[in-house]
Amino acid sequence: MKYTGWPDPGDLVVGRIDEIEDFGVFVDLLEYTDRRGLVHISEVASGWIKNIRDHVGTGETVVCKVLDVDQSTQQIDLSLKDVNDHQRSEKIQEWKNEQKADKWMTLAFGEDVSDEQYGTVANELLGAFGTLYEGFEQAAIRGTEALSETDLTDEEVDAIVETARANVSVPYVTVTGYIHLESPNPNGVDDVRAALETAAGNGEIGDETDLDVTYVGAPEYRIKVRAPSYKLAEDELTATVDRARSAIEDRGGTAQFHREQQTEGENS
Repeated sequence: MKYTGWPDPGDLVVGRIDEIEDFGVFVDLLEYTDRRGLVHISEVASGWIKNIRDHVGTGETVVCKVLDVDQSTQQIDLSLKDVNDHQRSEKIQEWKNEQKADKWMTLAFGEDVSDEQYGTVANELLGAFGTLYEGFEQAAIRGTEALSETDLTDEEVDAIVETARANVSVPYVTVTGYIHLESPNPNGVDDVRAALETAAGNGEIGDETDLDVTYVGAPEYRIKVRAPSYKLAEDELTATVDRARSAIEDRGGTAQFHREQQTEGENS
């Protein structure tokens, strides 16, 4: 997807160097339709530059900072030296993600999707999530619920969710805790078993969250939650512990909890 408008001063943009002159570098802005900017030689690199071609090459993909935009003269002033390595890496990844999302739009709505429908869907996703990629990622994680606040049709929502879940690898985190369950009653084993069944949620866990309660060694049990974000994982871990504690205490028993945390990532 390419934007038809103009970047704003301060924006980071991805471009390809298509012409080098002694006074500066012309950059074709890859995220915009028919937009070209100039990096003056003073903005190519810090310090004195003897030969501009020692710093840049034709065809090179670069990340620039927008310094100024004059729509009346169609001039966009850019800087290379004002972009640090971290910003460059993040922007390139964002650009690559949007290229993926552009392909997913075609998969969702077909090669013959009209410009009008593409633009309508894209604008809804951009308005709700900031980027197309984030829209598809949230659709993969949360399904139709993620798109409930948009004005997309049911058919469009279903197409996005189906495509997202077939193509998007979402990041996950895993949090782990340990709970000690004890009951002084003669049927204490049954009390603990009932508390564990309650802790497991009785089928009330969300589709995007995996919950596993396993035996470690009496009286200790491991609770492991895998979810798309720390907040979801932490919330479910807390809820699981609360369910177990309430159930065992109702039977006169006690619960003690301690935890460990582990991150599990899957790159998109």
